[in-house]
Amino acid sequence: MNDLLNLVVDTAIGTVRDVLPIAAIIIGFQLLVIRKPIPNLKNLLVGFFYVLLGLALFLIGLEEALFPIGKLMAQQLTDPAFILGSEIGRMVRWDDYGWIYLFGFAIGFATTIAEPSLLAVAIKAEEVSGGGISINGLRTAVALGVAVGIALGTFRIVSGTPLHYYIITGYVVVIIQTFRAPKMIIALAYDSGGVTTSTVTVPLVTALGLGLASTVPGRSTMLDGFGLIAFASLFPIISVMGYAQLAQWRAERERARRADE
Repeated sequence: MNDLLNLVVDTAIGTVRDVLPIAAIIIGFQLLVIRKPIPNLKNLLVGFFYVLLGLALFLIGLEEALFPIGKLMAQQLTDPAFILGSEIGRMVRWDDYGWIYLFGFAIGFATTIAEPSLLAVAIKAEEVSGGGISINGLRTAVALGVAVGIALGTFRIVSGTPLHYYIITGYVVVIIQTFRAPKMIIALAYDSGGVTTSTVTVPLVTALGLGLASTVPGRSTMLDGFGLIAFASLFPIISVMGYAQLAQWRAERERARRADE
């Protein structure tokens, strides 16, 4: 009980220490630069308290539950007794790790859907686009991109192939899409790659990568354990621009069909 209480206190203090500079900058600009009083000060303080409380509890949950679960699942799914079954004793191949690829896909999709920063971006995108970009459509597109990226990243760790091959190829695809995708979606797509590296995705994905690298024979935790976050940032850019290109293609096909009728 004392350990949990100490964890709560330490996390709360750390959260306040991290958030206070942001609040100080905003309040300082409001009072010293704009030189206007803060509207709805009471509501602002109450909301600020809820933000601190929510962040502290969220970080405790990540540290005590989600982070250990991600590492434990990686260790269990890569256990030779699990992946080989009755064939225990033979050499493990990359295609024996099918469950770990599926787990990486699932965890990438689920953590992205739960990402608060992505929800905030999706809400604003729907507002400024007048409903042209739906909240669920954008969240699903980003989540699918992260899911594919994490699955491919786990394959990279298992197979031992160099990280830069995937990243260079991915950015070549991004550059080609940038010239061909609808202009209104490009900036949003690039931002979507950044919002995935936030409070939910990073701890779980990092735990998965480190746990996987520490249990797959011949892999270095330092060299192979990191890099999954790069996949989580890159592939949403591809998926969001692909989503927009698909929507544009369907709209053009529909217009062509109506013109023929």
